[in-house]
Parts: sequence; structure tokens; C-alpha cells
Amino acid sequence: MDNKGFTLMELLVVVIILGILATYVGVKLVREPERARINQTRIQIQALEQALKMYQMDNGEYPSTEQGLKALVEKPGTGNIPRNWKEGGYLEKNRVPKDAWDNEYVYMNPGLHNPNGVDVFSYGPDGQPGGDGDNADIGNWESEAGEAR
Repeated sequence: MDNKGFTLMELLVVVIILGILATYVGVKLVREPERARINQTRIQIQALEQALKMYQMDNGEYPSTEQGLKALVEKPGTGNIPRNWKEGGYLEKNRVPKDAWDNEYVYMNPGLHNPNGVDVFSYGPDGQPGGDGDNADIGNWESEAGEAR
């Protein structure tokens, strides 16, 4: 007798293997958009840090915490008024971007992580201070790999 079909056990093994693969791929696909948002936020923080360095070069100091990142698009009218503020501001589109979760970036001068400089950071996906893993704060004190420098 010639058996050319699959046994029930063989079919069950294939279905289980396909289920495991589908679960693995599904989890990976769900996490990829979040990883992309985290990377986008890191890139924006680097751009903000560069704009702040240009501001500092022009004016001899960074904006105060109170002046905030808004000082990159509007000449501050309080605190130490910058004498050489660049007409048109320091950011493209003359606006301070929000992080990938539509939250404002946090700016501190002096920084807690960069005591001789400034901190620019996002509270990350959860929008709350602290956190770990994918919910950790994302700041200019991190290397490109996402580890603290």
C-alpha cells in the first residue's frame, strides 16, 4: 500500500511550527514601529543639540531653563537677552519639534546628566520620567547605541 498523504501527527507538527513562527514574526513587527519612533526621537535630540551649540557659539551661553528650547525660534525677552541672536532662529521651519509621541522635549540648563552643558530629552513612549527598556527616557547624554555615555 502506497501512502502519499500526511499523517495527522505530521500536520499537527507543521501547524505548531507555523504558529510559533507567526507569533515570533508578529511580535517583531509590532515592536518595529516603536523602535522607529525611538530612533526618530534620538535624531531630533541630536538636531536640537546642534542648534543649541550654534546658539551658544553666537551668544556665549545656552538659553536658560526658563527660556527653554523656544529660544531657538524666538529671541528671548527675559533673563539674559542674547546680543547676537540669529535672525530667523536656529531651527528649520522656525518651530521646536515634538517627540515621536507628540510630547514637548524637556530642556534643562545646567543639565543633570551634563552638568557643564544642557540636557535635552524625551520621557519616551510612556511619557513619564524614568522607566526602562523601551519606556526609558531618551536624552542627549546617550550614545547613538542608546547607552549612557
